Amino acid sequence: MVNLARVRSRACVGINAPPISVEVHLGGGLPSLSIVGLPETAVRESRDRVRAALLNTGFEFPARRITISLAPAELPKEGGGLDLPIALGILAASGQVPDARLDDTEFLGELSLGGKLRPVKGILPAAVGTAMMDRTLVLPVGNEPEASLIRKGSQLCAESLLQVVEWLHGKESLRAARAPGFADTESPPDLSDVAGQARPRRALEVAAAGAHNLLMSGPPGTGKSMLAARLPGILPELSESEALETATIASISQAGFEARNWKKRPFRAPHHTCSGVALVGGGSVPRPGEISLAHNGVLFLDELPEFDRHALEVLRVPLETGSIIISRAARQAEFPARFQLVAAMNPCPCGMGGSGTGLCNCSREQIQRYLHRISGPLLDRIDIQVEVLRPAISVLDFQDHPGETTRKVKSRILAARVHQQQRLN
Repeated sequence: MVNLARVRSRACVGINAPPISVEVHLGGGLPSLSIVGLPETAVRESRDRVRAALLNTGFEFPARRITISLAPAELPKEGGGLDLPIALGILAASGQVPDARLDDTEFLGELSLGGKLRPVKGILPAAVGTAMMDRTLVLPVGNEPEASLIRKGSQLCAESLLQVVEWLHGKESLRAARAPGFADTESPPDLSDVAGQARPRRALEVAAAGAHNLLMSGPPGTGKSMLAARLPGILPELSESEALETATIASISQAGFEARNWKKRPFRAPHHTCSGVALVGGGSVPRPGEISLAHNGVLFLDELPEFDRHALEVLRVPLETGSIIISRAARQAEFPARFQLVAAMNPCPCGMGGSGTGLCNCSREQIQRYLHRISGPLLDRIDIQVEVLRPAISVLDFQDHPGETTRKVKSRILAARVHQQQRLN
């Protein structure tokens, strides 16, 4: 009788998915189940999910001493994605499923108590790693939109543990992952919505053409946030590799990846109360922060002086290098962070300075103290700084002063980038 089985799977470390070998051994002694190889809480709890899933699906749970080793042992394992390979390892070690397909196939998926497969995070990097090793990846149907983005390799979708077992027996075929039919009806904001503001619009266009960081200063209600929200629409389209990088970061984040955001430049606008860890990433298990979620897109910081000074200072290195390395006592992870910074601020604490209304009562010392919340080294990394003044009432009439559309401005930006590329070549 077979007492040892090995099933292949993937872990998640940063934006990488190193291979994991799930080894299951059935030994003599009192019935028990132990998991070794630095399993975290969600992995240790898989013993109860796997036991219930096997019994409720009609399989026998071996009444033996079961040892499950997750190799390499020094790599921490987390999440529920190892439920499926652990269940298949127990079935293969007890002779309930054949092991002919286990060597060239990798499995990922969380099990419900009834044996259904639930989606897991980090499918994109796992699918990329599996394709590079020319193996087949079996995953939950809920992860199909993400897996379909990988053009190489073979990704098969399953709804339940029973369906995977039937496929291993050769009695049923699994469906290959295919892109869902998604119609994006959401129209991005257009630059023509911004009336007047010729100088800030020109600064926004130059920033988009040269990938420059931008700081807009002006009283409330002058259109700073509107201009910033329209920057992604005038940027060039993401390439295939850039879109895959952006989707991979979203895949391992708390919110996960949504198929409707494929090839869209991200726009992140965190509140000024966010911490430095939320901004650049971190935690006991390193997770990407706002700067990484804005990779290949725009990071908009409104009310810039209101951000914590320490949180702003940690932006200095990512703005230069395009990546962030998060080091902890037991772990280290590197996340890409090549973003375009757009910031907005008021000219003084009350916000009415430069508005032309004469309502500002801030003293010179208060204004200087307010402006000094932003350090010189950070300002040096912001290439364009423009003042956004309150427009005249007559300019706000859209019929008399229509603004240029996003499409027209984008055509000039694309032409400028072509000239830049020719110059570099």
